[in-house]
Amino acid sequence: MFTGIIETLGEVKHIVKEGSNIHFTINSNISSEFKIDQSVAHNGVCLTVVALTENSHTVTAIEETLNKTSLGNLKIGSKVNLERCMQMNARLDGHIVQGHVDQTAKCILVNELDGSWEYRFQYDSTIGNVTVEKGSICVNGISLTVVNSQQNEFSVFIIPYTFEHTNLQEVKVDDIVNLEFDIIGKYVARLMGNK
Repeated sequence: MFTGIIETLGEVKHIVKEGSNIHFTINSNISSEFKIDQSVAHNGVCLTVVALTENSHTVTAIEETLNKTSLGNLKIGSKVNLERCMQMNARLDGHIVQGHVDQTAKCILVNELDGSWEYRFQYDSTIGNVTVEKGSICVNGISLTVVNSQQNEFSVFIIPYTFEHTNLQEVKVDDIVNLEFDIIGKYVARLMGNK
C-alpha cells in the first residue's frame, strides 16, 4: 500500500531482458535503505526488489506488468518516481494507492501557467475506469487531484514542488503515463455496474 507521495527520483542505469521479463537496475539516494523482497512503487507500479548494490536496486517486470504499464518505454537514463510502501503509523498525505496500475494514458496537453502547470491526459474509458471532479488519481505514482473530468479525459494542476521532484517535468505531449484510479471509486463503479 502506498500514498502517492513520491520520495525521490531514481535513474535507470541498466536494462536486461530475460525471456519476456525485463530487469531494471535503478540508482537512487534511497536504494541503500531497501531490502531484498521489499515492495517499492516505480512510476506507480509496485515491484519487488530482487538485488541491491551500494546505491542501486534491481526489480523485475514480468510480461503482464509490461503489457499494462508504461515500464517497457523506460530507457537508460529515464527518471523514475520512487515511493516505499506506507507505514501504518504515519500520516496518509496523498490517498490510498495499491501500486496496481489500471491502465495507461496519453498526455494530450502540457500548459505552463504562471507558477503552475496543467497536464491533460486521455485514456480508454471503455475499460470501465472513471475520474471524478476533485477526486484522486495516481499518475506515474503521484497522488493528484482531478480537474475538468470528462468521459475519457481529465486534467491535473501541478505545483512547482511536484514538478521539480517528480518525473512529470519530463512528460511531454504524446508520452504515455501509468494511471491508478481511486480504489473507492473502483468499488463504487463495480457495485453500480452489478445492479
